[in-house]
Amino acid sequence: MTATSMELWGPFLLAFAISLAVTPFAIWAAPKIGAMDIPKDERRVHSKAMPRFGGIAIYMGSAIAMVVFIGDAKGIPGALVGCTLIYILGLIDDLKNLKAIYKLAGQVVCASAAYGFGLRIQFITNYFGEGNMIFGDVLCYFVTVIWLVSITNALNLIDGLDGLAAGVSAISALCIGYVAYIHGQYIPTIAMMIIAGAALGFLPYNFHPAKIFMGDSGSELLGFAIAAFSILGTVKSATIVVMIIPALVLGLPIFDTVFAIIRRVIRKQPIGVGDKEHLHHRIIKAGFGQRRAVMLLYCISGIMGIVATLYSRGYMIETLGLSAVAIMLVYVLLSDTGNRNISLKAQKIKDGKEEKANEGSGKPQHNKK
Repeated sequence: MTATSMELWGPFLLAFAISLAVTPFAIWAAPKIGAMDIPKDERRVHSKAMPRFGGIAIYMGSAIAMVVFIGDAKGIPGALVGCTLIYILGLIDDLKNLKAIYKLAGQVVCASAAYGFGLRIQFITNYFGEGNMIFGDVLCYFVTVIWLVSITNALNLIDGLDGLAAGVSAISALCIGYVAYIHGQYIPTIAMMIIAGAALGFLPYNFHPAKIFMGDSGSELLGFAIAAFSILGTVKSATIVVMIIPALVLGLPIFDTVFAIIRRVIRKQPIGVGDKEHLHHRIIKAGFGQRRAVMLLYCISGIMGIVATLYSRGYMIETLGLSAVAIMLVYVLLSDTGNRNISLKAQKIKDGKEEKANEGSGKPQHNKK
């Protein structure tokens, strides 16, 4: 193993090991501090109370590895400050169930703190002329904060199935890290390897059937970390547009978030109100089990990661072609009425058997919603 390989895989392995070791402690500690996810509405796909304290494992794995390997690199302290604050905000949300407006305000504060410590999107490639488009201070602030908050919420919204957010985050981080690596940006590469390691260390306990959930403290941390560390290096390269590469890699959660907002606006519902019509919920309704649904979404994320890599190297035809494949795959999954009808028919048969059993035993019958 060369020195370069050790510099890349050493941080990954340390983050992985810490996350893997801390997760059992999180499972033990969750009920003692009240960090439990109790299925109180139909949006939940689990039927029993589950620990949701996994964010501490992801935070410790990523933060310790960052400090050990790249803690003194430019931009890292600001990103770490923001990640720490967003983790604390998510933990408070897990314990107290903050209102959506307070949660959003807290995310803006966390993003603003990272901006204040020097984490900024200062320019993008100018497609209408030579050089780059330089942002003024006001525009720089708004673009940076909107980017950080948007990706934070995109990852948070897809955390609806066992292992989904952790796996998608790991795939996204590895793809962004690879793009940074091939363009000679080693600090963001190492940062992304660390994020992927922390997410994968948590995944064995989170994959279906999950023993623990990461909670908002974990999903918001992963979203914020990917958004923050992805802009450390990509803005330095004239061949890469900051936000375009991460946005392509994170195409799945961004797509889901945009359509959730559109759906709620059309129905005149508050944007912060949850529902059970996210992409992963609809795939479950189409007749796929949790494991198969999650693996399908992993595949889509992987395809989008390849799309981002091709785009970063200037292969536009290949980029468009593979993007079309991903879009068609999502369409097929969402329009698979055959599986949905089979699933509904099976549920009706099950309900009918339960009603007959109740009639035979003399038990009172209850209407099901």
